[in-house]
Amino acid sequence: MQIANNYRKVPKSIEKKFLRNLILIITLNLLIKPFWILGIDRAVQNVVGASEYGFYFAVFNFSFLLNVLLDLGITNFNNRNIAQNNHLLTKHLPSLVTLKLVLAILYIIISSLFGFIIGYTWEQYRILVLLLASQFFVSFILYLRSNISALHLFKVDSFISVLDRVLMILICSVLLWGNLPIKFTIEWYIYAQLLGYFITALITLAIVYKKAGANFFKLKWNYPFSLMIIKQSIPFAILILLMTFYNRIDSVMLERLLPNGDEQSGIYASAYRLLDASNMIAFLFAGLLLPIFSKLIKEKARVSKLLKLAFVLIFILSFTVSVSCSNFSFDIMSLLYHEHVIASSEVFRIIMFCFIPISITYIFGTLLTANGNLKELNIIAGSGMLVNITLNLIFIPLYQSKGAAIVSLTTQSLTALAQVIFCIKIFKLNINFKFLLSLLFYVFFVLTIIYTINTMPYLWIYKFAFITSASLIAAFVLRLFKIKSVLDIIKKEK
Repeated sequence: MQIANNYRKVPKSIEKKFLRNLILIITLNLLIKPFWILGIDRAVQNVVGASEYGFYFAVFNFSFLLNVLLDLGITNFNNRNIAQNNHLLTKHLPSLVTLKLVLAILYIIISSLFGFIIGYTWEQYRILVLLLASQFFVSFILYLRSNISALHLFKVDSFISVLDRVLMILICSVLLWGNLPIKFTIEWYIYAQLLGYFITALITLAIVYKKAGANFFKLKWNYPFSLMIIKQSIPFAILILLMTFYNRIDSVMLERLLPNGDEQSGIYASAYRLLDASNMIAFLFAGLLLPIFSKLIKEKARVSKLLKLAFVLIFILSFTVSVSCSNFSFDIMSLLYHEHVIASSEVFRIIMFCFIPISITYIFGTLLTANGNLKELNIIAGSGMLVNITLNLIFIPLYQSKGAAIVSLTTQSLTALAQVIFCIKIFKLNINFKFLLSLLFYVFFVLTIIYTINTMPYLWIYKFAFITSASLIAAFVLRLFKIKSVLDIIKKEK
C-alpha cells in the first residue's frame, strides 16, 4: 500500500514501542481475565449455587443496561484530545472529573428508578446499589486510564488494565479457599469486586494526580465544554445503549418473567460464561482492526483484502470453537459445574453458536465504525433490541433459559447479517462465489469430521483436540488463507 505524500513515515522506534506494548497488554489480558472468568467466577457459582448466582447475574446485567450514562463518550474524547495536546491535561481534568461525577449521580438515580418500575425487592436494591457503585469505579478507571495512555505511558496502562482483576483474584482466593471462619455468599463476591475496583481507582488516580499536579482537586463545572462533548458523542452513546440492551437483557428478563427466575438465570450464566471468555479473542480483533481500517479508508485504499483475511481467520476460529463446544456440551458443563449440568449443557449447545455472528460483527461492525456509518449501526442495533425483547417475551415463558439462548442466537445472527449487507452495499464489495463455495465445503468437512469421530471410543478431550487440529489443517488444505497473506499484510502496514 502506498502512503500518501502528505503523510510522514512513522519512526521505527514508535512502531517498536507500539508493538511491544500491544504484545504486553494482550498477554496480560489473556493470562488474567480467562482465569478470572473460568477460575474465580465459575468457582463462586459452584459454591453459592445456581439460584443465588443467578439472582446476582440478573441484577449485574441490569446495572449494565444504562452504563452508557456514566461516560457518554468522555473517555474517547479525552484520549484523542490529550494525546494531541498533553498540556491540556491539567486544564481539562477538573471539568471532566466534575462531569463524570454528575453523570454518575444521574446514572444511579435513573437505574434505581428503573429498578423500582420493574419491581425490585429491598434485597435486590441493596445488591443493585453496590453493583452501580462498581460500575462507576470501572468507568472512572477507564477515564483515568485514557489520560495515562494519551501520555504514552503504555506499560503503566497495560498493568492497570488487569490490576482490578488481579486484586479480585487474590481477595476471592482467600475468601473461597483460605479456610476463613465465614460462609461465602454472593455478597462477599460483590464486596471483593467493589474493593478491587476501588483500590485500582485510587492507584490510577494517584498516577494521574502526579502528572496533573495540584489543580486536579479544583473541580469546576464547565457547562459549554460539557455540552460540546455530549453533543459529539450522542450517536456513539445511542449505539452502545442499544447494543447493551440486546446483549445484556436476557438474564434480566429471565429473572423477571419466571417464578424460578433466579435458578434459570444461573443456568443461563453457566452456559454464557464460556461464550464471554471466547468473545475476548474476537474483541482483540476489533481493537487491532479499527485503526488499520480507519487509516485505509482515510487514504482511500481498498479494504477488501484485509477484510477477507480478517473474516476468514475469525470465522475459522469461531466456527471450530462453536461446533466443538456444542458437540461436547455435556462433557464441558459436567467438568465445570456441580449442578444443573443437563439444563446448562442444553443452553450451552445453543448459545456457543452465538460466537460465530458475534465474531463477524466485530469485523464488519468495526469497518462500519471506522467509516463513520453510525446511523446504519444504530438502525441495526435498534432493530436487534426490538427483536430480542419481543422474542424473549414469547420464548422465555415457553422454554425458559433455553428460550433465551435461542433468542440470543437469532438476534446476533440477524444483526451480523445486516452489518455484512450494509458493508457490501457501502464499500461496493464483490461477492466471490468461489470463495463462498470453499467456505461451505469447509463447514461440511468439519461437520463430517465431528460425525465420524463421535463414533470412535476415545475420551472426549482427545476428540475435541483432534477436531480442532483437523479443522485448522482443512483451512490450509482448502487454501482459505495462507501464512504468506498474513505476512504481506503486516509488511504493507509497516
